[in-house]
Amino acid sequence: MEQKLRRDRHMGANLRTLRKRAGLSQEKLCAELQRRGCDIGRTTYEKYESGELNIRISVLIELKHLYRCDYSAFFEGLEAPEGDL
Repeated sequence: MEQKLRRDRHMGANLRTLRKRAGLSQEKLCAELQRRGCDIGRTTYEKYESGELNIRISVLIELKHLYRCDYSAFFEGLEAPEGDL
């Protein structure tokens, strides 16, 4: 019997929204992150936004500073419904 794993929540849509709100392409964002010491390529960042890859905490910290937002902006809408607790 094959078991299918439930896909976990991901913050990709929030990452995309924040990036677009800042007026940055993925390429420009990655260049800025690299300037700040995060070695992230566009392909990797694209996987963060699509939910294929979990974002590293160090990148999340730099994005928080870059976007001048609270950490809650990254997790908006990701709370588990009460029945899932």
